[in-house]
Amino acid sequence: MTDHVRSDVANGVLTLTLNRPDKKNALTRAMYQALGEAIDGAAAAADVRCILIQAEGDVFTAGNDLGDFAAINRGEPADAARTGGNPLLVALARAVTPVVAAVNGRAVGIGTTMLLHCDLVYAAPAARFRTPFVELALVPEAGSSVLLPALVGARRAAQLLLLGETIDAKTALDWGLINGVVDDPDAAATAAAARLARSAPGALRATRALIRRADREAVREAMRVEGQVFAERLRSPEAMEAFQAFMARRPADFSRF
Repeated sequence: MTDHVRSDVANGVLTLTLNRPDKKNALTRAMYQALGEAIDGAAAAADVRCILIQAEGDVFTAGNDLGDFAAINRGEPADAARTGGNPLLVALARAVTPVVAAVNGRAVGIGTTMLLHCDLVYAAPAARFRTPFVELALVPEAGSSVLLPALVGARRAAQLLLLGETIDAKTALDWGLINGVVDDPDAAATAAAARLARSAPGALRATRALIRRADREAVREAMRVEGQVFAERLRSPEAMEAFQAFMARRPADFSRF
């Protein structure tokens, strides 16, 4: 387990805390691996009945560490793209244990799309949600090309995925992206997780599986196709321009493409 992810189990709840506040909790491959392994491990852990995901600091996560993306774009051998998909997203997609999330600030990119796999999400009034994939010359992931339109509607999904618009916590609540806007999302999520952990575990998992049954195969197929296109886009000249522009803090110029 990387130091940038804390893992604690108490009273039936596995709490996973993003712990890289100095980098706005930007997710590295080591963090993805640690989170994925923890979520997968919960399925067979008798002492885990619910998973809670939260973050240190005032940003939930700024998304993927763009240094990792840039290294893959440059074709550095030591930084080759992983096979088998993103460990966190794969684990969330096949999770059998209920997942609750507390969003204490900005949730960017995967910080928003990962929430689509959570069962309950509580956000602070200052929370903001954004999916700037096209801005980075990439495409959506996490099955969000299927899950997001199903949740908020195709028009609103286009605002998020095509335009990369930022929405606030109240809008996210109105659209059905989250369950509540609360002053202390960590406390609200902890209370919800504790309540789930006290429930009959077999009934809880069975009910969760029934709720997600209709989406499961569609999400897996969406993630497979998204992963292929994402990998292609990640190595594209457009992505190189986007990453270079981001590092130089200038607008990307896609006019030559």
